Amino acid sequence: MVRKFGLIPAREVAHLLTAPLDPYTYLPFFTSMFLHGGWIHILGNMLYLWVFGDNVEDIMGRLRFIVFYLTTGLIGGLAHVWINADSSIPTIGASGAIAGVLGAYFVCFPRARVLTLVPIFFFITLVELPAVLFLFLWFGLQFLSGVAALKVPGEAVAWWAHIGGFISGALLVHLFRHR
Repeated sequence: MVRKFGLIPAREVAHLLTAPLDPYTYLPFFTSMFLHGGWIHILGNMLYLWVFGDNVEDIMGRLRFIVFYLTTGLIGGLAHVWINADSSIPTIGASGAIAGVLGAYFVCFPRARVLTLVPIFFFITLVELPAVLFLFLWFGLQFLSGVAALKVPGEAVAWWAHIGGFISGALLVHLFRHR
């Protein structure tokens, strides 16, 4: 199922070059968003969607939010395929779409505060951080990990889907907001 419905960059590049107008060429970009690598993967995505998604949905409305979510997921998938064009490793998860929601939140709610678990040595404490700081640090970690992964063949995390989704969410949010 993962090989059939997951996003495999080398396969998608071949399809994009040979059949760019065939709608089935783009199907894995969407089906891969609804597959996950286990409960921790899906629960992590749902946590981010729960914390950040409701506010973004409020400024867009349900239908626009769904289109926004799928659009940023597609752009994140395209970024992943572009950077990892020769990879035959299937990618699954909603990384680009969730990151798109984070990018929209970063632009629209920079003064909001996010309750965050912060490890201090052996202790974990709760701290309210400004959303702009939390998301800036999150994006910075994704970017540094993405750059580091360029030197690691067979990296299984779609860092560039996170980066592409976040940037597209930050840039496209105003097109999807209610006027």
